[in-house]
Amino acid sequence: MTAAITLAGPGDIAVLAEMLTRLATDLEAGEKFRGTPEALARYGTGPDALFRALIARNGGRAEGFALFFPHFSTWRAQPGVYVQDLWVAPETRGSGLGERLLAATARHAAEGWGARYLMLSVDAQNGGARRFYERLGFRPQKDDRPMALEGDAFARLRGTEAAA
Repeated sequence: MTAAITLAGPGDIAVLAEMLTRLATDLEAGEKFRGTPEALARYGTGPDALFRALIARNGGRAEGFALFFPHFSTWRAQPGVYVQDLWVAPETRGSGLGERLLAATARHAAEGWGARYLMLSVDAQNGGARRFYERLGFRPQKDDRPMALEGDAFARLRGTEAAA
């Protein structure tokens, strides 16, 4: 049976949190992962949700997800979609589910806000994921390098005493 892919709603927060925890474990980054069901519910539900997620289920069992949000490129002068996280259960990998999740994300974003491209980052140590994305046609962006400002540095920039 093929997994059904549906847009996550408030009732899916617990399963989404569980799969994000499994992703962090797969990447041996569990100590860095701070996601909680409460944070996912706060930022991923309601009319001002900051992200959306698609969940793949087979017979009620969650087998994978894609978590994404709108993106805009001034260089392309087009809206796009940024996939923050993509995960497929180890026992389901190789079945085409990852590609189906990305395709469903692209369709959702194209229909929802006119997305014309898809961006993502891949963990530098995850060779299997890099090969998967390259097989689909993804190419590294030679002129871009992701950078982050967080914690105390973010608090200083925004002009506050301490990071929340």
